[in-house]
Amino acid sequence: MKHAKQGWIEEKRSAYLYAGLSRYEPNAELAKLFTKLGQRAELQAEIWAKKAEGSGARFAEYRPDFRARFVLWLISKIEPRRLKPILAAMKVRGLSAYSRSIPNHPMPKDLEEVGQRHRGVGMAGNLRAAVFGINDGLVSNACLILGIAGASDNNAFILLSGIAGLLAGAGSMAAGEYISVRSQREMFQHQIDLEKKELQQYPEEEAEELALIYEAKGLSLEEARSLAQKIIANPNRALDTLAKEELGLNLDELGSPWAAAISSFVSFSIGASVPLLPFLWAEAGRSLWMSLVFSGAGLFLTGATLSLFTGRRALWSGIRMLLIGAGAGAVTFVIGKWLGVKLGA
Repeated sequence: MKHAKQGWIEEKRSAYLYAGLSRYEPNAELAKLFTKLGQRAELQAEIWAKKAEGSGARFAEYRPDFRARFVLWLISKIEPRRLKPILAAMKVRGLSAYSRSIPNHPMPKDLEEVGQRHRGVGMAGNLRAAVFGINDGLVSNACLILGIAGASDNNAFILLSGIAGLLAGAGSMAAGEYISVRSQREMFQHQIDLEKKELQQYPEEEAEELALIYEAKGLSLEEARSLAQKIIANPNRALDTLAKEELGLNLDELGSPWAAAISSFVSFSIGASVPLLPFLWAEAGRSLWMSLVFSGAGLFLTGATLSLFTGRRALWSGIRMLLIGAGAGAVTFVIGKWLGVKLGA
């Protein structure tokens, strides 16, 4: 009975989200696809309902929970293709339509349409990176502050240590993100340079390879060859298209190394400031306890937010993150206490 009800809820929730996707999806063909998937989800929900009826149970009218309503709100505000990780966690299928050719997914027919599906940076990916950055800052600085508090009850010393931890951690995150994105761009650029040399050496063979790719995606061989020849005729467009279609590379999706570094610095700093704030105004006896409360609330919220990407329940995800952070903090506090006794701090 419990299994049937859970299956019924999941399918009804999927149908609810498919309805939203079909309403807000700008691509008419994809909107039709989501409408059909929603109809299939309703049929599958009826199967679960009939199984429950066989056991003498009946389900009440479906009411979308907060997560489903929140995701639908995101769909209405953000282009659906940018929410693929969140939608996948909500058991929304057919998302491969955004990344490869399927029936009802039109192939490009002219030069302006070529490569359109590669454009733009995933909003959900940026949101997830920001949440993880905030979480890293919160956990690492909370643990640092607890470790220092275990060794010393000097409020000013703890505050100074926390600020140093915030700046060091944020700087390290920013530098690491800059190097990572920069290295990826350099690697991509190397691959593109190789493709450029091949294009200069044998453009007809490259055109034929591109035509075969488009044929595999749904165009007739004649249409694919005609489109490939038009693309190859423009060297700059040809190189960009070959990098995307043959290599699967798109420099635009990586973003700027500086933007990635600044984003990491800011998100880490936001998280790291949470356990630090009480030491700015609270008296020595209360600041540590207030820091624990602030940190606990922050951990729970970040864990609940991450449930959007994992598909887990927000309550459980929040509690799990809180327990993990509490465990790490307790260990550092005990170690700090032991060191404080040993060193006579």
